[in-house]
Amino acid sequence: MAVEWAWIKPQRPIELADRGIFLPAGGACMVMLLHGLTGSPTELGYLAYHLQYRGGYPVRCPRLVNHGQPLGVLARTTWKQLHDSGREAFFEARQAAREKGVPLVVGGLSLGAVLSLMLAAEFPDDVAGVACLSPTLFYDGWNVPWYHKLIPLVDYTPLKYFTYFREDEPYGLKDEALRRKIAAQYGKTSLRDGGDPAALGYAHFPVRLFCEMRRLIAHCKSLLPEVTCPVLLIQAEHDDMTSPRNSQFILDRINSSWRELILLKQSYHVVSADLERATVAVNLQRFCETVVELQQPEPPADALVDAAANA
Repeated sequence: MAVEWAWIKPQRPIELADRGIFLPAGGACMVMLLHGLTGSPTELGYLAYHLQYRGGYPVRCPRLVNHGQPLGVLARTTWKQLHDSGREAFFEARQAAREKGVPLVVGGLSLGAVLSLMLAAEFPDDVAGVACLSPTLFYDGWNVPWYHKLIPLVDYTPLKYFTYFREDEPYGLKDEALRRKIAAQYGKTSLRDGGDPAALGYAHFPVRLFCEMRRLIAHCKSLLPEVTCPVLLIQAEHDDMTSPRNSQFILDRINSSWRELILLKQSYHVVSADLERATVAVNLQRFCETVVELQQPEPPADALVDAAANA
């Protein structure tokens, strides 16, 4: 990531054409997926349509607060706003799941995985399962620059208001064709002309936003022991942003009796759109099926006796 500096004048929020991806269906559970930091619901589109078409599940991929807005608006986002945005999306999904009488599975990519774990800890009676894709608690991937470690220091200086990391290859993707498309789009953007972030995400990461992520991550870590629902973790062995240490850290601290970690060999950070996205989708569908089975009430003891007697 290259470092760029600029003072971006205050910008006003704009009206966006959509709130995300919302796919109706009549399946046995509802799924809510949250995108990553500076990302968009588009990065979850393949998974959402697979879960709807193959699994028959209604899927919601809402847009998190200020994502899709001008870069100056996004840069002012606080960790509490991100947390509240995830909660508001959850409340809507929970209400929709209650109306259908089905369990709710939450999950997401990177930041979305962090928010999903927090929701599971805060609302244990309402979250039936959590699917974590490339969870981000440590920025320790092979492509993270050494100066990222200086963010805890920059957090206490005015530099954070002027400093931006410019996204560069591999853009979290091992898929070279998709990588070329993103490079072509990001190559047209600058700090003052961000292109179409609502559809493509951002070519720049505000350091100010990374500072806020530190606070969100710290809060998530403190809540991990409160997570008791089934948890699926999917991460690339060679994740360029966050190593498998992130998933292992979560596995070691949650109190879920059902937990699983799947490591991918042909993907980088954005596993929802990379070369093994079909594998991710199939495992997400399988996880939803498992959650539904676990939600089924056990038959009473006398029914088991009668079944055994009639066998």
